[in-house]
Amino acid sequence: MSNGERGGISRFIRESAVWRSLFRQPYPTTSRTRALAVMNNVFLHLHPVRVKRHAVRYTYTFCLGGISFFLFLALTLTGLYLMFFYVPSISRAYQDIQVIEASVAFGSFVRNMHRWAAHLMVLTVFLHMIRVFYHGAYKPPREFNWVVGVVLLFCTLWLSFTGYLLPWDQIAFWAITVGTQMAVYAPLVGAETSFFLLGGIQVGQDTLLRFYVMHVIAFPLITAIFLVVHFWRIRKDGGISGPV
Repeated sequence: MSNGERGGISRFIRESAVWRSLFRQPYPTTSRTRALAVMNNVFLHLHPVRVKRHAVRYTYTFCLGGISFFLFLALTLTGLYLMFFYVPSISRAYQDIQVIEASVAFGSFVRNMHRWAAHLMVLTVFLHMIRVFYHGAYKPPREFNWVVGVVLLFCTLWLSFTGYLLPWDQIAFWAITVGTQMAVYAPLVGAETSFFLLGGIQVGQDTLLRFYVMHVIAFPLITAIFLVVHFWRIRKDGGISGPV
């Protein structure tokens, strides 16, 4: 095929309706076309068109928010892998963990990656909140995003708490027993909260199933939704806040 024929096919593809429906803007070579390319893309528009000079300094944010998001993705992928080999049953859960550790390909590696990523995510989200508070990034117009961040901190802690029971060993059993009994002392709805978490009056099959559903479905979904809102608000509020 000659160069002329290849060029004609390339022009035909670029001028087709399918191509124009996929790529509505020309190649971004100017400030205007770059801005249009970002604003018209479902993923790129979450990031601001321009980034302030201080925001790209690693020592300003230490990339704590980005690291927390990366750890959430790592937890999602490793958790999905582990779900193939785990059944939330008090008669099988502990044995399934042993099988994952001893017999599943890369099982021990993936489980330890999941466990350490969970610990690190709690740490990085907490440090991220401290950094935001220290820089005054909770002040107007970012107060709404601060509340979203507090919700994400709660979701991170709850994901860690619910995942603690899933191995169904003695440490997990008694840790969740103590944790859920603390809920009894909450004002007004303490007893109801404890009963809701346990699915009864003591840690058992209903507790394991409830914690499993919250750990792998409910709170990962809630966290993902609030993460999207969090990123969107950062963009709408003008990017990373400046030094105070």
